[in-house]
This record gives sequence, C-alpha cells and structure tokens, in this order.
Amino acid sequence: MERQHNLHSSIHGSFRSKDSSSTVESDPREKIKDCLRKFIAFMFTQVGVGALVVCYAILGAASFMHIEKDSPDEQLENVIQWRQNCVEQLWNITNKYNVLNYTAWMSNSNKVLKDFQNNVTSAIHLGYNGRSSEDIWSFPAALMYSLSVFTMIGYGNVVPKTVWGKIVTIAYACFGIPIYVLYFCNMGKVLAKTFKWLYITAHECSRREDPLLEDGEIQPIKKKITVPSTACLWVISFYILTGTIMFGAWEKWNYLDSTYFCVISLCKIGFGDFVPGANIADSAEGSHLKLVINFIYVLLGMGLVAMCYNLMCEDVRVKVRELREDLKNCLDDITLKITVCMNDTKYYHQRQTRNIK
Repeated sequence: MERQHNLHSSIHGSFRSKDSSSTVESDPREKIKDCLRKFIAFMFTQVGVGALVVCYAILGAASFMHIEKDSPDEQLENVIQWRQNCVEQLWNITNKYNVLNYTAWMSNSNKVLKDFQNNVTSAIHLGYNGRSSEDIWSFPAALMYSLSVFTMIGYGNVVPKTVWGKIVTIAYACFGIPIYVLYFCNMGKVLAKTFKWLYITAHECSRREDPLLEDGEIQPIKKKITVPSTACLWVISFYILTGTIMFGAWEKWNYLDSTYFCVISLCKIGFGDFVPGANIADSAEGSHLKLVINFIYVLLGMGLVAMCYNLMCEDVRVKVRELREDLKNCLDDITLKITVCMNDTKYYHQRQTRNIK
C-alpha cells in the first residue's frame, strides 16, 4: 500500500510540474516580460545606448517637423505686411511731393523707412529670419535641433514657435538629457578602452628597452602603461582639424570660423552665431546629406570628449599616486638621514665626555 501511495504521489507530482512548466512556457505575459528584460538589458549596453540616442533624435526630428512645419509664422506675415505698407507710404509721399519739395520728401521717406527698420529689427529678435516654416523645419534641420536640445548645446538658430512645440521641447529635454548622459558615460568608456588598447599595442611594438636577465631567464620589464594627456589632446586636435576642413568647404566659412564652431560645439557652449545648415535654401542641392553628416560629427565628437576625459582622469590618478609614493620615499630618506645624523652626533658627544674623564 505504501509503495502504491508513493508511486501515485510521484506520478501526480510529475504531472503537476509538467502542467506548471507548460503554463509558464505558454504564458504570453512571461514571454513579454522576458522580452522586455532582454530589450532593457540590451539598451543599457554600448551599442544599445548609441542606437537609442540616434532613434531618439530621429523621433524628435519627426515630431518637431509635424508640429512646427505647417504652423503659420506670424513674424513672417507681419514683415510682409510692413513691407507692403512701407511701399504704399513711399508711393503716397512721392505722389504728394513729387520732385518739387525734395526736403519734405526725404524727411517723410526716412521716417517711413526708419519705422520699417525698427519693426524688422524687433521681428528678428523674436525669431524672424526671412524663411518660412517649411524651409526652417526640414528633416535635417529638425535633426540638428533635436541634437542641440538633448546634448544641451542650444544653438538657438531654430526655436519652436507653437505652444505644442514648446511643450514637446520641455518633455523631450527632460527625457533626452539622461539618455545623453548615459551615452556620454558608456561611449567614453568604450572608446577609452579601445584607444588604450591601441596605444598599449603600439607602445609594446615600438618599445626598445632591453629585458632583464634573472636566473638565466628573460624577464620583461613590467610597468603600468597609461595613455598620456598629450595623446588625448592630439586626438581632439585632429578631430577639430577634420571638422574645420569639412565645415569650411561645405558652409563656405573661413578656417577660423570653422575651428571656432567646432570648439564651441564640442564644449557645449553653443552661442549660435555659426550653425551648420543655416542656409536651408540649398537643401534641394544636397544639403540634407551634409546636415546628417554634421549630426554624426557632433555626436561622435561628444563621445571622443568623453573618451579623452576618462583617459586624462586615469593619467592624472596614476601621476598623483606616483607623486605620493615619491614624496613618501623622499620623506623616508630625509627621516633616515636625520636619524643617522643624530645618532652620529650622540656618539661623538659620548666619546668626547669619555676622553675628558
């Protein structure tokens, strides 16, 4: 009876375990949760963070294009109306005074033109640049705007004018800045490890130190190798030089202005006086590809800045540690010399007292 009861319980338990495992395997909720876990884990990897930043920028560009592109531009309409009023007033003045009263014609014309100039100046301060919303919010320009928002560069040449555009910009920045910080940290670590491996490999290949001979065996000199800060500065300088030549050729800037733009952008200052793709009128002639390459240049440059930051921090830590060890050895030597000197002086005095006695 006991054997039959144990056999029955074991068979029943096996069926229960099979049923539970089959329900778990067939449960769509568990599959969805497992896929979400894998997706989140992938998004926190280096490749996932980079893809997330690019997708986030593309999503933001499409959203801002949809919101801002078809919205009426009040400043543009106001400037057109002011220009028409100015022309009509000048015609009325000319028709009234003709050429008989030159002084009155000049005085009234200057007044009309000055009012028009003041109106246009105030419109420029409010964002007027002579282009329609369709020209301003092309996809490459919206992509550069998205980049300037979540990287905190903030060029200021393209700004949202609608209520929904401003609301979406606030939400976009709140979610995008943490994603960019995660990209900055991860990409900096990956590029730092890669560049350090390349530097160590090149250093070991070109090293000419003689090995030490110990017990008839060759023992290589073991020393921790760090990437010097000068190498990081050379990398950043070469990258800025590449951007200088590229922007100078594409944007028709001189080399000083191109270098100025590269440094200001990589330092995330973003004054906005020089911005790639400002001449959107050339979009139909291939400027879209140029703006996309500008987007890649700035985004990759941020990763290089993070790489140089990590490598320079490591170099500074190693040098501070070596300096601390050198100071400790120096203090130990000074203490030993002082101790030896005091012992010698004490021995000399004891010997003198014995001779006197």
